Amino acid sequence: MPMDFVAQVYAYLQPGGIVMFPLVISSVCMWVLIIDRVLYYRQLGRDDIPLRQAVGMLAAKAAPAGATGLRAGVVTAFLAERTGDRDLDKKILDRCAMRARPSIRRALALIATLAAVAPLFGLLGTVTGMITTFDVIALFGTGNPKAMAGGISEALITTQSGLTAAIPGLFMSTYLMRRAGRLEGRLDETVAVLKRHL
Repeated sequence: MPMDFVAQVYAYLQPGGIVMFPLVISSVCMWVLIIDRVLYYRQLGRDDIPLRQAVGMLAAKAAPAGATGLRAGVVTAFLAERTGDRDLDKKILDRCAMRARPSIRRALALIATLAAVAPLFGLLGTVTGMITTFDVIALFGTGNPKAMAGGISEALITTQSGLTAAIPGLFMSTYLMRRAGRLEGRLDETVAVLKRHL
């Protein structure tokens, strides 16, 4: 069954020509990154501690056991570097939050770029397919529809594939950007509350 599926996919993509290779590679890379971000955001939310518990950990000077979420990571890093000086500890807390921030936005720009590139590859395939069609018309005229069908098929398959990759990719990119924004808001809220309890 899997070999039949691979053969069907190859039979579908093969008329698209050389443009299908970068289109498929960019689509696969985009979905690998999307799945990675979805799982990472789920872990940050599921394994996190409530804000009240983060404040309690700060007061007890004990790192949360087994928690790997966003707040837990910031509290753990802060407690490892805490000095006891209130002003210095606030700066250390800011630095701990700053170190957590890049991992939230990691790969989001690349996902958006790959989603935007997919229809451009489709457009490139459309142009190359039409060039092939016009070359056939120049050689044989319009009396050979079978020869023209290859170029038209290349143009349509690459366009369809580019749009099929781009539409869900753009949707997921927007979803992940919103999710990252919510996590950054949670991070800012955590830092503000912890600073009041130092």
